[in-house]
Amino acid sequence: MQQQRSRLAENARALAAETADGELKLALEAWLEGFDDDKNARELADAVIAAVGNTSESGELVDYIKENEEHLVRKSMWMYGGDGWAYDIGYGGLDHVLASGVDVNILVVDTEVYSNTGGQASKATPVGAVAQFAASGKKTAKKDLGMLAAEYGNVYVASIALGANPAQAITAIREAEEHRGPSIIIAYAPCINHGIVKGMAYSQAEAKLAVESGYWFLFRYKPELKAEGKNPFILDSKAPVKPLEDFLMGEVRYAALRRTFPEQAEALLDAAKADSAARYQKYLALSQR
Repeated sequence: MQQQRSRLAENARALAAETADGELKLALEAWLEGFDDDKNARELADAVIAAVGNTSESGELVDYIKENEEHLVRKSMWMYGGDGWAYDIGYGGLDHVLASGVDVNILVVDTEVYSNTGGQASKATPVGAVAQFAASGKKTAKKDLGMLAAEYGNVYVASIALGANPAQAITAIREAEEHRGPSIIIAYAPCINHGIVKGMAYSQAEAKLAVESGYWFLFRYKPELKAEGKNPFILDSKAPVKPLEDFLMGEVRYAALRRTFPEQAEALLDAAKADSAARYQKYLALSQR
């Protein structure tokens, strides 16, 4: 897509230099000047389309502009997938895209298990959670995919939970779209495999509790802020205001440990609490730089 727009710009520049049609020349020059101007993109593109349609001139350059007018407005490119793909079996490909610098947006729907294939544990599964292949509770902490992506410095990163803060989620999606370069948004997604005691009808309330208890954190890493001399890391979560145990014991994937493996349950649940506290302190320190 970027190559197609680049070729279109080359041909538009060549046509603007040789055309004797004043209206066409002005339209092409305005479009070239506003090449990355998303706010006025439709207006600038329409002016070029009208001028090319009205001109009495002909030739390869005119024909090229007409045949490729769909690329006059930059297209929004999004890809999405689950945590099993993003954190685990597809991580190499995901990392390659982030490292490429390509202007693409990625939405990761994070259920913290392989939801579509039976609920197997993935590298997104937190410590202490029960899942397929982790029946006695996962023994290792969840991979911090957001921070790994932020290490590149030019990648826009956000962690969102729609049920907890819709405004923050919308802000993150808008900023990702505006960012010129790779972006990744990691969205907390309550899932039937979690065994939400209140039921899936309360999934958005469960996402809110996840944030309020410090189980899930909302943040944004906005590379553009560095050029302004500002901290690019923005912690949108407040300090936890509810006990983490309220969240953990409201989901079978954690509560089941006390019934099935009581001798290991307390140690793993304590590890989950320690991991939550450590992550909050890490994010808080990053936000205060």
